[in-house]
Amino acid sequence: MAAFLYRLGRLAFRRRWWVTLLWVAVLAVVGFGAVKAPAAPDTGNAMPGIESQKAFDLMDQRFPGAKADGASARIVFVAPHGEKVTAADNRAAVEKVVHEVADGRQVAGAVDPFQARAVSKDAGTAYATVTYKVKADDLTDASKKTLEDAVQQARDAGLTVEVGGNALATQPAAGGAAEGIGIAIAAVVLLITFGSLAAAGLPLLTAVVGVGISIASIMALASTFGLSGTTGTLASMLGLAVGIDYAMFVVSRYREERARGHEPEEAAGLAAGTAGSAVVFAGLTVVIALAGLSVVGIPLLTKMGLAAAGAVAVGVLIALTLIPALLGFLPRAVLSRSARRGAKAKEAKEGSEHNGGSRWARFVLRRPLPVLLACVAGLGAIAIPVTGLQLGMPGDEAKPTSATERRAYDALAEGFGPGFNGPLTIVVDAKDTGDANSTADTKAAARTIADRIAATKGVVSVSPPRLNAAGDTAVFSATPATAPTDEKTKDLVRTIRAERPALESATHASFEVTGSTAVNIDVAQKVQDALIPYLAVVVGLAFLLLLVVFRSLLVPLKAAAGFLLSVLAAFGAVVAVFQWGWGASLLGVEQTGPIMSLMPIFLVGIVFGLAMDYEVFLVTRMREAYVHGDRPGQAIVTGFRHSARVVVAAALIMMAVFSGFVGSAESMIKMMGFGLAIAVLFDAFVVRMALVPAVLALLGDRAWWLPRWLDKVLPNIDVEGEALSRRSPVAAVPAPDTTSERESARV
Repeated sequence: MAAFLYRLGRLAFRRRWWVTLLWVAVLAVVGFGAVKAPAAPDTGNAMPGIESQKAFDLMDQRFPGAKADGASARIVFVAPHGEKVTAADNRAAVEKVVHEVADGRQVAGAVDPFQARAVSKDAGTAYATVTYKVKADDLTDASKKTLEDAVQQARDAGLTVEVGGNALATQPAAGGAAEGIGIAIAAVVLLITFGSLAAAGLPLLTAVVGVGISIASIMALASTFGLSGTTGTLASMLGLAVGIDYAMFVVSRYREERARGHEPEEAAGLAAGTAGSAVVFAGLTVVIALAGLSVVGIPLLTKMGLAAAGAVAVGVLIALTLIPALLGFLPRAVLSRSARRGAKAKEAKEGSEHNGGSRWARFVLRRPLPVLLACVAGLGAIAIPVTGLQLGMPGDEAKPTSATERRAYDALAEGFGPGFNGPLTIVVDAKDTGDANSTADTKAAARTIADRIAATKGVVSVSPPRLNAAGDTAVFSATPATAPTDEKTKDLVRTIRAERPALESATHASFEVTGSTAVNIDVAQKVQDALIPYLAVVVGLAFLLLLVVFRSLLVPLKAAAGFLLSVLAAFGAVVAVFQWGWGASLLGVEQTGPIMSLMPIFLVGIVFGLAMDYEVFLVTRMREAYVHGDRPGQAIVTGFRHSARVVVAAALIMMAVFSGFVGSAESMIKMMGFGLAIAVLFDAFVVRMALVPAVLALLGDRAWWLPRWLDKVLPNIDVEGEALSRRSPVAAVPAPDTTSERESARV
């Protein structure tokens, strides 16, 4: 492996013009394909394997044409205190709004609240439903302005008017200025780490190129594979993250080899052969984590995972080929100022035993057990809130109060009850019961089921059943007494479903529960059930991969255990802030509630990939030193001396980028940004920089033990670059004296 990548790096350095032009051509081709590709079809967010999705599919089949794909708006009218919306003036203002909105060219229909009896019992609140012929993204500015102007007229008349639905909803923003600040911080960290504008800009440039190729490829293939617009979100995020990381490690190793006296081409080859080998295996662990998303069984997650895995693969290829090629154009510019002045000895001293990484490693080596106990106890304490984790899909209630959708949600909850915003849809199927049921039988069965559900504790009301044209299926809604995200609503859905066997026996008809509330409950349960198998698959495959890389049983076990500890602590922090409300105001969280259903899967996949990156880059340097003759403690110090600075920089960059998402007004984006940033903090600085050296110090030589029979079975992949050390002797600069280091690093 190392020898092949060494030759590849030297070839890319020599043929830098051809390699660079090749990547430019690839970007141009996929960019052209993205521009010319037809728009991706709307495949929706189907969740196969859950009851609520089956019910939706049945409704589409039995009630053709009833599905509304267009945008919608729910205009909520609240009368001034002490008045009623049914008063003459207020009623006239409401009807005027409905009439003006209904005349819009893109409007399919507008329902008058007084005709539809959409008025609260105290007559203080009413709502009108507006449906459009086109989707929310296709609404023209004129259609939106018509709605906004009509609403403003009612406000001028003295009513409080808010608009729910998706007609006026804005697309979630990824943090705005805060995200820009995060990227700026990342650039500053790179500049401080390398002390060179060229070295700092190179990882950013190549990461952007890689993300551009990945996103353009996704757009070009969107119509072929049914990729939605959200598929590229994870790909762009991870492509940028690993692209910067991988380029940093290769550039850093190139500078190190130059400091040792190697010529530029040789240094590029050595960087590709050593750091490049670590990049390959780090990338493979990330790909495993992302491809493992298919275990969950949600098509959207599978597509997002595979697309992101492709972006990571592109990042690996760029690090192995484009980085060495660009180093050929900037052989001296990427070096520090002192190295460019020819002060090679001073440059070499930067890798001596006296840097911050080696000093920290010695500190841990002197007291490994207290450090280990402190890490485990601290992360364990932070992880405690995860025992109360509640999954759900926050809706308008999680938006800030500045959003009209949130105010409309609150007004409806106050006027019609908290469960009004999340009604349950009951689909009664009397077709395949084994009896030749008539329409009258279907009506009777639906009425019996509706009456039984209406009598269930926690149900406020049910609507009259509505039959399809064939008379074999009925649909009605049930309004819970509690909010959609309330745990009591989840219990109610389970109770209704538990009544099914008795009702099916009595009516000879089956029924299923669906609706947005039921879908969110089912998805949360599906994700929760899949989380353990997903972890088992990802961690198991990564263990096998790390077993090959490190040729050790205990090092991969330690890596997996450390990851689980850090990700549980991250979950605990997310629950404490977004569910329990601890420090929520500091992050601008206005409404606490359940954690987004897909959050755990995304967090595990992304953080696992980044954690294994740090593990591979840090521990491979230790393994390299150990293989070349260092004692266990000395190998730990050597690994930290060479890799700690760049690993810390990579972690700070990721934290800065992810923290930018915390500035978003959208609760879900804010939650993702906080969770990813805190997870990187725990994994990079607590697990990899403290727990890992403490465990290795306690294990000593046993850390690198591997049974002989297993050693013979495993493929011998030269990740440490042992073959390169024989063929590429270090010139000019002698290795620093490590006598004192050996004495202080013994375990």
